[in-house]
Amino acid sequence: MSGLKVKKMEELPNLRKDYTKDFIDENLLAENPLTEFEKWFKKALESNQAEPNAMSLATVSPEGQPSVRIVLLKGLQPEGFVFFSNYLSRKGKELENNPLASLNFFWPALEQQIRIEGKVTKIPHEESNVYFQSRDRGSRLGAWASPQSQKIQNREFLLERIQAIKKQFENQEIFPKPEFWGGYLLIPHTIEFWQGRESRLHDRILYEKAGENVWTKSRLAP
Repeated sequence: MSGLKVKKMEELPNLRKDYTKDFIDENLLAENPLTEFEKWFKKALESNQAEPNAMSLATVSPEGQPSVRIVLLKGLQPEGFVFFSNYLSRKGKELENNPLASLNFFWPALEQQIRIEGKVTKIPHEESNVYFQSRDRGSRLGAWASPQSQKIQNREFLLERIQAIKKQFENQEIFPKPEFWGGYLLIPHTIEFWQGRESRLHDRILYEKAGENVWTKSRLAP
């Protein structure tokens, strides 16, 4: 998180960066955390942050093993956060077994972080198809070609698959979305806004859902 280069692993304990760019006044925060998220996300877009829509997605295996990876936020609905994936991937299978998941955004340029916990559901097929058709051709072909998260013999296997898919759809500018690919909506029940502060005395404001469109706010110790 410091952005400093490490010459030796022994230097890791001494890496330091004080956070001084901003603060959170909970009295000025929106009543709805999704409204507040939009405000923060707009600032992240304007800050030239690389891929501000990149977010960590944490799921849990049937054995209780957490797993995390980066996915991209592709939509914000009144109910929550939209992303897309292969339903047969590891994350897809884990969400099928246990729909509870977490998201995390970290924007180092702003010294800000947003943690989100909630329940995931698939979005309607029609909405997934609209987004699928908006993707560039290469990404659409890749969705068909990749048996995501499965073990494969080598990269040549993948290249052969993509060539076969290209041939299959070579005369079609618009081709169907794979049934095994589509969108998810994470509906949050908690959202925490984190702002780095001096001496590690960070600002942390937690929203917790208390009812339909009703949220409570609390300040957490850093």
